[in-house]
Amino acid sequence: MSKVSIITVNYNQPEVTLELLESLRNQDYQDLEVIVVDNGSKVDPSKMIQLGYPEVKVIRSEKNLGFAGGNNLGIREASGDYLFFLNNDTEVPLQSIRALVAALERFPDAGVVSPIINYFDQPGLTQYAGYTEINSLTGRNHAIGHKQQVQPKMKVSDTHYAHGAAMMVRREVIETVGMMPENYFLYYEELDWGAQIKRAGYKIKVVESVYILHKESVSTGKSSPLKTYFQTRNRMLFMRRNMGLIQKAIFYLFFLTVALPKNLIVYALRRELDHLKSYWNGTMWNFKNDVHSQQIGYIYESLRN
Repeated sequence: MSKVSIITVNYNQPEVTLELLESLRNQDYQDLEVIVVDNGSKVDPSKMIQLGYPEVKVIRSEKNLGFAGGNNLGIREASGDYLFFLNNDTEVPLQSIRALVAALERFPDAGVVSPIINYFDQPGLTQYAGYTEINSLTGRNHAIGHKQQVQPKMKVSDTHYAHGAAMMVRREVIETVGMMPENYFLYYEELDWGAQIKRAGYKIKVVESVYILHKESVSTGKSSPLKTYFQTRNRMLFMRRNMGLIQKAIFYLFFLTVALPKNLIVYALRRELDHLKSYWNGTMWNFKNDVHSQQIGYIYESLRN
């Protein structure tokens, strides 16, 4: 039996993380290693986790390293043949891990698999059943099956990107392409990683027979200045890193002549000045040569306060 290392990142949500650990303890897949990375929480939850779940390995970072940085800490400690990255606000029904492992073993060209992801508070409603390709004009894509009732099927399908909330990756893939790119901090990092994985010749698949539950509200279009900043900044960064010269030129032409003025006007009319500022700052980040990736954490904390 192949060993699976489960990696989850906690940031100021110890109770939610404990609920995930309880669902993992009940799994029918035996050869599991569970790693919790605490990403600079205000209160160190290590003792609380180890008291209730002594089998879990807890790694503490004194600062918030972002989604990719936290997961990369877990990768360095993982010993599994397959690494299963899970958001801490998920719960995993029985058979899910076994089905994902079976898919990777059945399809040797698959580098990453994701289950269907349903909403925890409405388990019949789907958040993700695959991703469309990034649009080379807008830099956006969308989740297939989003807010629909996707019925499970005994099927494994190709998709363009895995979902960062639940994705199982072969160890050899990480050895080939490297760990998650840390220069995004929040949003788009799993899409960039997926693009690298596909360029290395692997496929990304969705296992449609199983699902996990994600405690993200169905209504979460939840916009915040933080989200506006990082989605704007990282959409442009993704395009810079992953598109050819002509595609990038078309994207920048569209962005500067259509998307940028449109969004600034909309935020101004709505009097959402925090969003306007965040959108502008996210755009300008991509044009400033003196902004380095080590400043991301500082920007993140200042936007949160």
